[in-house]
Amino acid sequence: MIDVVMPQMGESITEGTLTRWLKKPGEKVERDEPLFEISTDKVDTEIPSPAAGVLSEVLVQEGATVAINSVVARIGDSAGAAPVAAPAAAPPQQQAQPSVSTGPSVGVGASAAAPEARTLPAAPSAAAAGAYPAQPAPQPPPPPPAPSPQPDGSEEQGPLSPLVRKMAREYNIDLSRVKGTGAGGRITKQDVEAYMASQAAQTYAAPPQPVATSAGPYPVEPPPTQPTPGPQQPPPPMPLAEAARIRTEPMSNMRQKIAEHMVMSKRTSAHVTTVHRVDMTKIAKLREKSKAEFQARNGFSLTFLPFVTAAAAEALRSFEIFNASIDGKNIVYHRDINIGIAVALDNGLIVPVIRNADEKNVAGLQRAIVDLATRARSRQLKPDEVQGGTFSITNFGSFGSIFATPIINQPQVAILGVGAVEKVPAVVDGDAIAIRSQAHLALTFDHRITDGATADQFCQKVKSILENWSANIL
Repeated sequence: MIDVVMPQMGESITEGTLTRWLKKPGEKVERDEPLFEISTDKVDTEIPSPAAGVLSEVLVQEGATVAINSVVARIGDSAGAAPVAAPAAAPPQQQAQPSVSTGPSVGVGASAAAPEARTLPAAPSAAAAGAYPAQPAPQPPPPPPAPSPQPDGSEEQGPLSPLVRKMAREYNIDLSRVKGTGAGGRITKQDVEAYMASQAAQTYAAPPQPVATSAGPYPVEPPPTQPTPGPQQPPPPMPLAEAARIRTEPMSNMRQKIAEHMVMSKRTSAHVTTVHRVDMTKIAKLREKSKAEFQARNGFSLTFLPFVTAAAAEALRSFEIFNASIDGKNIVYHRDINIGIAVALDNGLIVPVIRNADEKNVAGLQRAIVDLATRARSRQLKPDEVQGGTFSITNFGSFGSIFATPIINQPQVAILGVGAVEKVPAVVDGDAIAIRSQAHLALTFDHRITDGATADQFCQKVKSILENWSANIL
């Protein structure tokens, strides 16, 4: 018997939520075959089986949060495992069980049951053999079928993505009612959202007209002894309840973990943000000149983010304090410069890590950013790709924000925010006015480990590299 444990998913992660079992007890499983899904504040991923055999026992149910290294299941030898269909091979016992346990049903003790039990129609077997049959009926009726789980539409609609399954579980959606518009009729996230919107429209519609009874739903006075014949008019509709003006739904597991992590960071570090304006004109012209060739050579577009990442990596060599962490009363300096890039998802945020970012040029950094962002949005990141970061960058400018005050990603001590690059009038060469491409860089740092003067010097270093860019980007 082999124990299956909750794996360690990151340096600062002590627990995880088991969101879904991909195998059922009694089913065979191969080594490294996906066995269950887990969710943390950093990543949602599938966990492979540590060995081949049969899933003999499940110790943790879906939705439960457990500590790392906790045993969640056991895998046994396939040779000694009982067949899955064995529990269903005893119809007489299964039939007799409900007749003893159910009170109002016809069976042993039915004559002594409550009065309402006598109104039920007698079962054919009881009518033939009496109230207390000594022998079972020659042909007992088949046992009632066990309730089948709610269909999720996976057979009819093709394979479902983990995100669609998760939405179906969280919002109790019967996927067999959802029309798939993806390839081969596959249900997509947009299909689920459209179905939820249609259900919400029905929920918020005017309530049905109450059915009038002989006394009416709102009796004011006793009815006359000889009512006038004719159809009775229904009362006016009741106003919408106040509860219909709001909608309540549970936070996703990722959203809960992000909330816990952000609150913990604000409680741990003394956050201070300094903002610097950077002239990106030289990089903007270089990017405009090279973007067609870059696209043709690499297969993806060139953005401003790899330039900022390269400048930050170079500045971190000069200001090691921002590539450090705090351990009690000690400062831990990291030799490797591993920069985390924040990636926005449909249901949250994730920060995959570019390892040894200072050893990559602009093209290499852009390639790494595109690869990590693409795999993050398709839930294909590996656990070690979201841990080990020593510094983080968040590009809120991609959504048009000029600048913001980002929160430090613990256990790091600083995070750099990049605002949108905009063409604005600016003073150049003394008193001249010109149109320049400018952006704001916002550095949030931990005031416990350093001060504002050092933070401003770091930002000036990044600013100088960007404004005087001369490296070849191809």
